[in-house]
Amino acid sequence: MSAPTIPAAPPIRARRGLWGRQLDRYPENGARRLYLGIVVVSTVTLYYELFVQNAVSTQIAAKLHMSLSYFIAVIVIGYGLGAVGSVVAGLADRWGRANLVVYGLALTGGLVLFGLPNAHTKLTYLVLFGLVSIVEGVVLVASPALVRDFSPQVGRASAMGLWTLGPVVGSLLVTEVSSNTLTAHPDWQYQFRFCGVVGLAVFVIAFLGLRELAPRLRDQLMVSLRDQAVVEARARGVDPDRAADGRWRQVLRADVIGPAFGIGAFLLFFYMAVGLFVVFYTTTFGYSLARANALGNWYWGLQAAALIIAGVLSDRLRVRKPFMVVGAAVSAVGVALFARATTHADTGYYHFAWIIALISIGSAIAFAAWMAAFTETVERHSPAATATGLAVWGAILRVIVVATLGSVSFAIPAAETLVDHGPRLNAAVAGQDPSLSAAQNAIVKAVAADPGIAVRARTLAAQDSSELATAARLTPAVSAALIANPNDQVTQATALSQISGKPVPEIVQALTLSTRYQAQLATAATLDPATQAALATGATDPGTLAKAVGEIAAGLHVPVATATADLQALAQVPPTDLTLLRTDGPVLQQARAKLTALGTVPPADLTFLNTYGRGLKDPAVASALAYLQKEAPVVQKAAKDGPAQWQRWWWLCFIGQLVFLPSIWLLAGRWTPAKARADAAAHNSAVARELEALAAERAGGPLAR
Repeated sequence: MSAPTIPAAPPIRARRGLWGRQLDRYPENGARRLYLGIVVVSTVTLYYELFVQNAVSTQIAAKLHMSLSYFIAVIVIGYGLGAVGSVVAGLADRWGRANLVVYGLALTGGLVLFGLPNAHTKLTYLVLFGLVSIVEGVVLVASPALVRDFSPQVGRASAMGLWTLGPVVGSLLVTEVSSNTLTAHPDWQYQFRFCGVVGLAVFVIAFLGLRELAPRLRDQLMVSLRDQAVVEARARGVDPDRAADGRWRQVLRADVIGPAFGIGAFLLFFYMAVGLFVVFYTTTFGYSLARANALGNWYWGLQAAALIIAGVLSDRLRVRKPFMVVGAAVSAVGVALFARATTHADTGYYHFAWIIALISIGSAIAFAAWMAAFTETVERHSPAATATGLAVWGAILRVIVVATLGSVSFAIPAAETLVDHGPRLNAAVAGQDPSLSAAQNAIVKAVAADPGIAVRARTLAAQDSSELATAARLTPAVSAALIANPNDQVTQATALSQISGKPVPEIVQALTLSTRYQAQLATAATLDPATQAALATGATDPGTLAKAVGEIAAGLHVPVATATADLQALAQVPPTDLTLLRTDGPVLQQARAKLTALGTVPPADLTFLNTYGRGLKDPAVASALAYLQKEAPVVQKAAKDGPAQWQRWWWLCFIGQLVFLPSIWLLAGRWTPAKARADAAAHNSAVARELEALAAERAGGPLAR
């Protein structure tokens, strides 16, 4: 249908500059697409910043000493603050929607790049993440409001499908970047820094390029681009302040609140996937962080494509409700299959992938159409209250997410046990505890695999306590060398040195002298200490010599002549050698006796004790083994109970899918394309008549009169 061309309406008042950012005319298609593109890219970036923590959630929890309950509390508090941000963003009409997006990007980019990766306590992390969440709640309202402003109703589903790429592609970026960089950059801070750089780059783009419609233009209903002239002509008669009066009252209605609640319930699975997919797959199916994130790529990648296709088809057929019903049904079937697969430990990676594809595509079809229908429903009450209606939706959505995620720790206690204790337990069992040395880890790993090692060590310790005391003085290398060749003289000397505490050279000298002066030592051993002391002073008086000869004869049971010869032989030993033998001889004999007793212990037992004996007495090893003994049964039980607990939660998400369906009937829009086309034709006729009236009025024709 053609309509008369009317002269362009005079420009309306619009605030300029980097704070105003307002357009006084509806932009041409090229500029309009540019603004829409910047809004979409900004939304993608913001959700990337919000969701990036989920890729490394288990690492963050471990490094900052968070329990799973605390980490979930971080998410819950974040969403709660996001709800506050959504309500505050109802003021977007006054502050400027573009300003909220642009300067919100600056704030979150700085927090993600400089704040969160440098948080060294869990409280600091919580505070910084809360700030990011507040901004996200604001932009959740401002960005779709901008999309609505630049997209007439006949193209609304396509535009909203593009906007919905924000959380979807943001999540896809999280999983894609992390799955391809975690191996090379295993530290969790890298993910935040990379994301922060992206965020600040997009801020620069939005700062330079993003604009918005002046309130007089955006506060009107625009069904198609054919309405542009009428909208601009009417704009001079629109009072933005008056149009905004009572906007909360205009949107707090059943057909706004009901669908907002319905879509919040429908998106429960989405928010669980965003926040806890990594936890679910790492604790239930043993996936690595990279593999769990790679599986998320299927969800977000297919959803991104389905959002665009569904939006285009909905706009072409000019209906929303059938898409919502079909999409919700497909998604609900997928969630049900997902819940069933959770308790089957043999469910494969690609089996999950096609179930996730079903959920992803179905939810995308439903949500793209829902966003268009919801904004159209709000416009039915008041186009000027679009941001306020979106604020209602944003607040309700976050309240639902807060309520449900807040109960995860109670509904799935096994997950908390596995996150809090599983990594440390697995590291200990694998011999990779970073707090232990390689030798300590080897012992812990061995005992974890065979608890009988500790029992045998205790048994041997009780059975050969004195010998083990001797063995404890030996280094593992010397002990192993003795077991391999007990007759090696060098090894024996080293062992005697370690047992006696005397230096090896002194032990070697004592051994040499004791062999050289074996007979003289036997003679000296028969002498009384007082006699030995007198002889050591060089006494030669007949009484001392006679006493010494008598003691030798009695001690060795030899004649006096032989005893006299033995005494003379003893006198030939150098005094220094004799002093050394007197000092070290008894110590050496004791050490030899202990070493001989140690030799009676079976070599296999010595080898075993040499391998594990000292290590098991190490306080760090003992602490690690005590932790294993205490927590292993708890973790094993949690691993057994976890799938059933997760399954109950997924069934709750399935119920949320069903709750969404009745709310569809509350939204504006037709069920059949025929009736939608009839509505469009009637609207076009009304627009044509209004254009004729405006043309005649400006030309001074009869219609003006």
